[in-house]
Amino acid sequence: MRYRPLLLFLNLMLAYAAMAQQQVDICVYGGTSAGVMAAYTARKAGKTVLLIEPGKHLGGMTSGGLGLTDIGNKYAITGIARDYYRRIGQHYGKFEQWIFEPHVAENLFNDYVKRGKVDVLFSHRLASVKKTGGQIQEIVLENAGNPAARRTVRAKMFIDCSYEGDLMAKAGVSYFVGREDNSTYNETLSGVQLMTGHQLPDGIDPYKLPGQPESGLVWGVSPAKLEPNGTGDSKVQAYNYRICLTSDPANQVPITRPEGYDSTHYELLARLINAQPQKRTLNDYFIWSGMPNKKTDINNRNGFSTDMIGMNYEYPDGSYEKRAQIIRNHERYTKGLLYFFGHDSRVPQELRQEMLKWGYPKDEYTDNGHWSPQLYIREARRMVGSYVMTQANCQGKEVVQDGVGMAAYTMDSHNIQRIVIEKNGKKMAKNEGNVEVGGFGPYPISYRALIPKETECQNLLVPVCLSASHIAYGSIRMEPVFMVLGQSTALAASMAIDAKTSVQKIDVVKLQQRLKTDPLGDGSTPEILVDNENTTFITTTGPWRLENKSKAGYGPSYLMHDGTSTEAASVRFTPEIVKPGKYRLYTYYPRLTKSTSELRVTVSDGKNSKVVPIKPADIVVVGQTAGEWVSLGEYTLPKGKTASVEIAVKQPDGPTVADAVLFVPAL
Repeated sequence: MRYRPLLLFLNLMLAYAAMAQQQVDICVYGGTSAGVMAAYTARKAGKTVLLIEPGKHLGGMTSGGLGLTDIGNKYAITGIARDYYRRIGQHYGKFEQWIFEPHVAENLFNDYVKRGKVDVLFSHRLASVKKTGGQIQEIVLENAGNPAARRTVRAKMFIDCSYEGDLMAKAGVSYFVGREDNSTYNETLSGVQLMTGHQLPDGIDPYKLPGQPESGLVWGVSPAKLEPNGTGDSKVQAYNYRICLTSDPANQVPITRPEGYDSTHYELLARLINAQPQKRTLNDYFIWSGMPNKKTDINNRNGFSTDMIGMNYEYPDGSYEKRAQIIRNHERYTKGLLYFFGHDSRVPQELRQEMLKWGYPKDEYTDNGHWSPQLYIREARRMVGSYVMTQANCQGKEVVQDGVGMAAYTMDSHNIQRIVIEKNGKKMAKNEGNVEVGGFGPYPISYRALIPKETECQNLLVPVCLSASHIAYGSIRMEPVFMVLGQSTALAASMAIDAKTSVQKIDVVKLQQRLKTDPLGDGSTPEILVDNENTTFITTTGPWRLENKSKAGYGPSYLMHDGTSTEAASVRFTPEIVKPGKYRLYTYYPRLTKSTSELRVTVSDGKNSKVVPIKPADIVVVGQTAGEWVSLGEYTLPKGKTASVEIAVKQPDGPTVADAVLFVPAL
């Protein structure tokens, strides 16, 4: 009997040891949108997985308020990421949807974890990394609420899906913070950029007492001097919150004065408002985008808004305590900004009245005071990996052959500093760092940009803090793209395990093929896209011209009939059906300034034909996109190339577009 306490003690110690240590095939660090997709993909590939999230929620910015999805071009969003937005659409009764409420987004991420049977560890963050011979052996985690409580995770492969790149950094992988000098990668848009976008108008005095430099600078203005255009530095583009408010009185929590509120932080804003008396709506000071159920996704706009410019430089390499402080400062600033617009006497009455119609939504972020738990970390560390994506890749001057995902968004950087410049002999405040340059179509992202140099680490992949210059990262860093890259890296990690090799030596062609033939990672029949670029599968009659407009169409281009010719004109899309059965058909129609009143679409299953008239004026385009999929109905299609969809010009009273047709297997 005297051995029973000792036996009990030993059993408890063994149980604790089992809880404090874990062995899996693939460890995913960061429950961002990329992290969830990576973990789900790895499980579908038959691997054991642990998804580690330092916070308490999954989805990162996608569930953290960024409901107005930055797309660029829907063509670039493939695989499980595309499935995600289709499922969002199902929730709202549509084929797919790219705008949504935060809780809807988070619930869907939780659903992926549940369906994938993914083991998730919340409230744990990285403490240290043990690496031997170029391989991460294990990581040590600390409990975010009790840093003294530690646990160890061993894995064959690691994927860093955090916005900060903490696992990458602690593994000794090379990275960069800030903006490279233009000369580093032969670019024109990295480094210092003083442009007109989201800019303060001329003449805004930067001093506490106008015209008196000795009085000091108003809050938010830096004493740093303006360096020559293109000069590199270690400064980071501004962070902000994507704010979810509601105009529904029954669902509102009032916007009250936040603790620590300091009205002097908005002195520059007061001067801006006074300098532009013609601007009297909230949309003049915010990108105030509507979401379903009377909610918003509010983003930065113009010279002084939700971006807390110049206050985040210490975040990327900061301690957890320093980051927490920066996050608190951003929350206080943003809540104070909303309160200022609703209550400060320097704000015109009509603006105050408009602001007071809004409140925090009772049904969002219910465990965080109805405020997003996720600060928008637009950019932190960026790996310097086996290949660096640059401006040349974005603009199509350099095209990689090992692409495992695409990007299509404008090269976009938010402002980085607010400084004093002299113009026409007058000192004034100006924002610096904003860049918005587009005009290009979807382009591939190199697999080599997702992996470290082989000499640095052989079992780590980095789909979020990937290897890219500052300006190229500004195009790539969109949530749907992160999801795509999360899937690609998880499949690559699985392949590396199966082949008993490093992430640098997997068969990338095989990876590309698997992503194409099994886009959902579950062996289901893939949908069939016939785009106008697939000339093998289209037949044209009549006068059509190719339009290369990156955002308007689906993919790089679309075909347009200008509506002036009376000659018969049509485009026939003929898919190759590998698996016969029922399919739901859609055609993509871009929004045009002017278009025909009606076009005729004829669907043929090889034996029978059905005419589907479409009126472009009835097509409602929602979100950051210029087109929508239009349903053509459900059809039973035989194997082979006998089925077709023909788009014909019916009324030569305006332009007609023939872009893409989608064949989706019916469940």
